[in-house]
Amino acid sequence: MKRCLRNRVVMGKDRIDELPEGLLLKILSLLPTKTVITTSVLSKRWRSLWKSLLLHKAPVLESLHLTVTDLCDDIDVGLWAGIAFARNVREFVLQVSISLSISIQFPSCLFFCDTLETLKLKNPPIHIDLPSPVSMKSLRTLHLDSVTYKDDESVFNLLSGCPNLEDLLIHRGYPNCVKNFVIVVPSLKRLSINDCTRVRKGGYVINAPSLKYLQIERLSGYERCLIEDAPELVEANIRNISTIVNKKILGSLKSAKRLSLDLSPSGVTTITMLAI
Repeated sequence: MKRCLRNRVVMGKDRIDELPEGLLLKILSLLPTKTVITTSVLSKRWRSLWKSLLLHKAPVLESLHLTVTDLCDDIDVGLWAGIAFARNVREFVLQVSISLSISIQFPSCLFFCDTLETLKLKNPPIHIDLPSPVSMKSLRTLHLDSVTYKDDESVFNLLSGCPNLEDLLIHRGYPNCVKNFVIVVPSLKRLSINDCTRVRKGGYVINAPSLKYLQIERLSGYERCLIEDAPELVEANIRNISTIVNKKILGSLKSAKRLSLDLSPSGVTTITMLAI
């Protein structure tokens, strides 16, 4: 009885392993990604078969959300991102939740993707080092949440290579290697800045003639926050910023139709609404 059962198992295994790779990939494509990856424990052949599925040619990959934690073993972010970008990914989200002593260098070559429409990077281990301008012509949404930058030039080279960017979110904390955060994006419509670095010099320069919605929070210690050109501004929400920044930013908001201000350093909220 045991021998018969063993033979059936072996025969069943042989039948599956003898199937053409194209058919196996077709079967795997119908399963959830997490289930597909677990098939790598079945046999030596299956160990890399799921990777072949990811490399399998397809016209467009709609989105890839990649989360890296301390529990992940030997994760090559460049490999995963390369697979996604090779398949003309439209949305790429990378969230890293590991020790701050580890830095994940986001591959600069992956900032050259004409199909990418949404890019979201989150947490300090992600480090951006761009010595030259990028090229992301289709990018509409860019979220830089607590990532780090090598220098001022890396920021400028990233933003200047996104000629159709409409939505930009910038959350900054420690460590901070950027003194002057320059945002020159003619197509930008929505900008959100949340900064808790508490530096003692430098600041922001914003040139966005198409800007309609602006939110700035927690700018402390900066020398300036200049909004050079925002004639189409509809709504602005400004709160918890330093006195120095206050004096230089308010004159730039005169075109706003809806303005919400909380400028009190004591934490007492003061809100002024303007409707034109």
